[in-house]
Amino acid sequence: MPCQKAICRRVNMSKIRKQFTVFCCWCALTLLCGSCRENKNRSGDGVAALSGTATSGWPARFGWGKPATDAEISALDIDVRPDGKGLPAGVGNAVEGKTVYLQKCAACHGLSGREGPQAQLVGSVDDTTKAKTIGNYWPYATTVFDYIRRTMPYNTPGSLTNEEVYNLTAFLLSANKIIDSTTRLDAATLPGVHMPAQKNFVPDDRHGGPEIR
Repeated sequence: MPCQKAICRRVNMSKIRKQFTVFCCWCALTLLCGSCRENKNRSGDGVAALSGTATSGWPARFGWGKPATDAEISALDIDVRPDGKGLPAGVGNAVEGKTVYLQKCAACHGLSGREGPQAQLVGSVDDTTKAKTIGNYWPYATTVFDYIRRTMPYNTPGSLTNEEVYNLTAFLLSANKIIDSTTRLDAATLPGVHMPAQKNFVPDDRHGGPEIR
């Protein structure tokens, strides 16, 4: 019987320790929440108060970097919107674009834009079952210009002049039979090019769940 009593005593002590641990955690959490509420009420913004305390005494500047110049900002601010806003000055056509393409693009995309080994650029406008090309997938012609200027050629992105990008855009749109080979593209005419795939893109106006209209 003494053995049983000893076992019961150990079990009871274990329960007491667990209950004491839970009680201590509850007390600590209560104190922490109360402190947070007090700080928030005192400053009106708990995060701002904490930030102000943590950075008090710091210098206004650390001497790292330098203010960006207008030229540096302009070099990065080159996005082009679907309506053409952001397009630079310049003009291009498919004939000159083919020359640029063969020199700087064909190694990755093939002589005609169909062969690869990288992404296929040219294909049938009506064929949506195979590769997603400029003709059967891209919704805006201005995106072609924007993407080429930002990312191509793969080994030297951003190295093309605006004229070269206009020429390449004209060549690829012509190769996909979206514009005539004699069409001249610039900031005024490129936004007016209607892409066949645009009708396949619709605004996502779902509400209250996975509704698709």
